[in-house]
Amino acid sequence: MNKDKPFAQQLKAKAVELGFAACGIAPADAAPRAGERLRAWLAEGMHGEMIWMEARAGERASPAGLWPEVRSVIALGMSYAPGVDPLALAGEGVRGRISVYAQGGDYHDIVKRALKALARWIVAEAGGDLKVFVDTAPVMEKPLAEAAGLGWQGKHSNLVSRDHGSWLFLGAIYTTLDLASDTPGRDRCGSCDACQRACPTDAFPAPYRLDARRCISYLTIEHKGPIPLELRDGIGNRIYGCDDCLAVCPWNKFAEAAAANRAFLPRAELTAPALGDLLALDDSAFREVFAGSPIKRIGRDRMVRNAAIAAGNSGDVALVDPLRALADDPSDVIREAAAWALARLFAPAAAGERSNT
Repeated sequence: MNKDKPFAQQLKAKAVELGFAACGIAPADAAPRAGERLRAWLAEGMHGEMIWMEARAGERASPAGLWPEVRSVIALGMSYAPGVDPLALAGEGVRGRISVYAQGGDYHDIVKRALKALARWIVAEAGGDLKVFVDTAPVMEKPLAEAAGLGWQGKHSNLVSRDHGSWLFLGAIYTTLDLASDTPGRDRCGSCDACQRACPTDAFPAPYRLDARRCISYLTIEHKGPIPLELRDGIGNRIYGCDDCLAVCPWNKFAEAAAANRAFLPRAELTAPALGDLLALDDSAFREVFAGSPIKRIGRDRMVRNAAIAAGNSGDVALVDPLRALADDPSDVIREAAAWALARLFAPAAAGERSNT
């Protein structure tokens, strides 16, 4: 099929019908510098333990690197705009903060289901071959979404939309069809550096560059070992991900919670979980609590490790007993985090005793 604008319009209407808030089209070669930037980032080691990014860098660098037959990329965004302030729990030491995107249903399943439905419609209407992707394949969704006009990659390196702020789950469809493309997004960050200043662990060495090794989302989700001591204060009570750089973006004022897919509405038990409850989780209880959530993929040990770090930052001695119960935990990472947390909680009392002598 040649570049058929009416068909592209029908495709976008169908995408909205299936729950997507944004849809755009780009030629497969529309983000030529993305691969170059990826290779430079990997060379600096900023991907940390995410070895899969390095292992498949050639496929990730461009759509044709993954699938030589691709002609067009359909970029799609599904809104998860929150109805409450993502930073509201910043001062609630005994409650864990879970990133907004993980408080509802697992986006992998929800977005992929909609992508497959749209793919079936495309094949029925226009033919061609295609492949669908959401997060788990070597696809650079953000540069491609920018090329397709969904927004631009902001200084926090995530996509920013004029209509949906920083709250879009991204998916992509690669197709052999030659579709009419959209105007690429234009950077509208200007002189704003709110996201850079908001980061609690200084994970941005420069605008538009993220050092994942210092990012709380990476540390609490991807990193398997002990969290570096110098970064633990900055984690605060965040136990899965971090929204700070996204939440402070001024473009979020245009994002409407009503546009969010209802599948991402927060589950009550995930909006403000008690740290004491999380510290007591065994593997079976972890799987039960986080069933149907993207959180389930980190496993019980990383969640309890994160909760122990948050407990150490809480200043609440009521968490001493749950932490002591982890002294014989099979996981050495959990034992270390619990011991650190106990030392933190007892430190103020010890300092007071010394000052009175």
